[in-house]
Amino acid sequence: ITTADSSIRFEGRELTGLAAKALRQIRGAQIGMVFQEPMVSLNPAVTIGEQMAEGLRLHRDMSRAEIKGRSLAMLERIQIKDPGKCLAAYPHEFSGGMRQRIMLASVMLLKPRLLIADEPTTALDTLVQRDVLDLMVELTRENGTAVLLISHDLGMVSHYVNNVTVMCEGKAVEQGSSTQVLHAPQHDYTRRLVDALPKRSAGGSRRSVNGAPLVEISNVIIDYPGRHRLFARAQPKRAVDRVDLTIRRGETLALVGASGSGKTTLGRAIVGLVRPSSGTISFLGKAIASGRSADTRLQRRDMQIVFQDPYSSLDPRQSIAEIVTEPLKLDAELDRKRRTARMNEVIEEVGLTRDLLERFPHQLSGGQRQRVAIARALVF
Repeated sequence: ITTADSSIRFEGRELTGLAAKALRQIRGAQIGMVFQEPMVSLNPAVTIGEQMAEGLRLHRDMSRAEIKGRSLAMLERIQIKDPGKCLAAYPHEFSGGMRQRIMLASVMLLKPRLLIADEPTTALDTLVQRDVLDLMVELTRENGTAVLLISHDLGMVSHYVNNVTVMCEGKAVEQGSSTQVLHAPQHDYTRRLVDALPKRSAGGSRRSVNGAPLVEISNVIIDYPGRHRLFARAQPKRAVDRVDLTIRRGETLALVGASGSGKTTLGRAIVGLVRPSSGTISFLGKAIASGRSADTRLQRRDMQIVFQDPYSSLDPRQSIAEIVTEPLKLDAELDRKRRTARMNEVIEEVGLTRDLLERFPHQLSGGQRQRVAIARALVF
C-alpha cells in the first residue's frame, strides 16, 4: 500500500518508503500480527512446529532444542492440549478456534513491541473467548507489548482497551477513552454502533415449532483416522459420539460447544460432506446421500452450508458475481438475465452493494466475504 503526504512512525522511525529488507527485520520481531482468518495465515502443507519455529530461526539466535522448548511452553500457556502432538500436526487437524490460538502463540513467541490483533476471537466460541483475550492481555503486559485491537465487537472492546478510535468509510470519526466513546458517543455513526449492540429480548426465547421433522439424526458416530506412526497402530479420533437430534421445519436450533467439540463436523455430515462411521442422518425422511450421485445433487438443492472461514470457502479466481450465480447454473430453465436479476436481489438482501460484484474475495473485508457466502447459500 502506498501513501502520499502521510507518515507512519514506529518508535520514532519512519516506515513509509522503507526498503523491503528493512521492513522484514521489523515484521515479526518488533511488530507482530494476528490475522482474522487463521486458516489463510497458516501454511496447510507445513506442521505447526515448523511454522512456530520459523520466526525464531529468522530473528533469534536459538538452537533447535531451545526453539522447541519455547514453542511447547507457549502452547501450554495458551491452553493447547498435548502440545507435543500439536507441534507434529497440520492446521487442518484443528478447529477454527484452536488455529487462532496457535496463531497467537506463534506471534507472541517473538515478544514483539507491538501486537496488531485483527478480530482475534472471531473464530473462538464464547466459552473460551474471554480466556484467550485475558491471556493475550497477560502476555502483552509481561513483555511491555502495546496492542492495536481491531474489532467490531464493542462489548469486548469496552473490557480490554484504554482508548478507542472509531472508523467509518476510511476516516477516524471519533477518538477518546473507551468509557467516553462507548458510553457518551458524540458522532452519529458511533451512536448507531452503540445502539446496534444486541440486547436481551424481554419476551424470552422464541416460540417452539411443532412442524414435521426436517432433519433427523440418530446415534451418529464420526471417527477420523489417526495418524500412522512408526511401530504404532493408528488410533482413530472420535469427533462425534452417539448424537441424536431433530430439526423441524421452520425451527432454529443452536449447536453450542467449545472449540473442537464436534459442532462443525456434525454440520458437515448433515450436508453429506462427512460420512458418519455409524448411525443415520435423514433429510425429509431420506438418508443423506454422499459423493456425486443424482440423489446428492437433489438434496443439496434444499440444503446449504455457510462455512466458518469465508476466505477459504470462496474461489479466489472468481468474481463475486460468478461466486453468487454459480449455484443458479444448475437450473437449466434460468437464462442469464434471470440469474442476474436473482443475484442482484440476494446481494441487496444480505446488505451488499452491486459495485462489489466485479471484485474478487481478497478485495473484500472479512465481514463482506461472509455476506457473499450467505448470499451464495440463499440464492438458489
